[in-house]
Amino acid sequence: MNDNQILSTFQELTPAMPAAQPAPVLVFDACHIGVVLRAVLFVELSLSVVCMFAAAGLWDWIARLALVTGAALPGTLAWLLSACIAKRWLARMPKSAQYALAISLGGIAGLYGCGLLALSGLLESPPWVPSFFSGALLSSLLVAALVMRAKGRTPADTAARLAELQSRIRPHFLFNTLNSAIALVRAEPAKAEALLEDLSDLFRHALKDPSSSVTLGEELSLAQRYLAIEQVRFGDRLRVQWDLDPLADGAHLPPLILQPLVENAVCHGVEPSDTGASVKISTRCKGTVVVIKVTNTVPAGQGARGHGLALRNVQERLALLHDVQGQFKSGLKDGVYQVRMEVPL
Repeated sequence: MNDNQILSTFQELTPAMPAAQPAPVLVFDACHIGVVLRAVLFVELSLSVVCMFAAAGLWDWIARLALVTGAALPGTLAWLLSACIAKRWLARMPKSAQYALAISLGGIAGLYGCGLLALSGLLESPPWVPSFFSGALLSSLLVAALVMRAKGRTPADTAARLAELQSRIRPHFLFNTLNSAIALVRAEPAKAEALLEDLSDLFRHALKDPSSSVTLGEELSLAQRYLAIEQVRFGDRLRVQWDLDPLADGAHLPPLILQPLVENAVCHGVEPSDTGASVKISTRCKGTVVVIKVTNTVPAGQGARGHGLALRNVQERLALLHDVQGQFKSGLKDGVYQVRMEVPL
């Protein structure tokens, strides 16, 4: 039986549901540190180029740039703060209304920056109209860049979700689990029942509609069920160690992002070794950052693990959710393969 057959079987068991109404779509999200950094850098670069046309020399250019920065920086931050606060209301609006409101907010932010300079006495005759249209133009360009970036990331996110879904319904994992349950039915029926319950939960999470994010606690619970299934299969060859910080459980992750890392640890550490391997999952809360590690010992002589598709998918999805706040590193050192992730709390 192939993957498509298994997937169609599960779909047949699912009762028909009425078509869901489309969820509100936010065309841009200003509530990320990465967006703030890019917005400020974009505005400053744009103004520095504009100032070159009117500057008589280097020092004149620096003076003009410092002056317009005094207006542009507060205006940009005010625009970002307003867009972030209004995020929920923006999501309920049509896309055209979101664009119009964002551009209007940019114009108002331009007036705000010009007003600050006027109040400080740095401008004798404040350019109100040019400030409004400059803010509107910069905000329209910034929104266009954010929308293009989101569209560019969407295919990668979709492909990553599909790959994770397919990895959860691979035939050999399903058949090995069912064979383990069959072997336990007569000798240890309670253990067989627990095994099938864990398998049911895995498939329920894999086949449900994906949400934008889940908590680390939910991901750890799913990983524990997966390892409980593999523990029955490998026995003493699979040595699992948990080092979990309860304070880190509230961190948000893309759904099914921890599962492929744990599965990789089993497939490339335990499965090819006659003596098995040690798998360790640890979490730590360090201030406003949560550090997640998945490590496993590697059989002697084994180098790079697979094609790295699962690792790339995890890295792309982490970047999509947390942007520059999400960090991902992996590597093999002294016979231990480690994957390390950092996410905001």
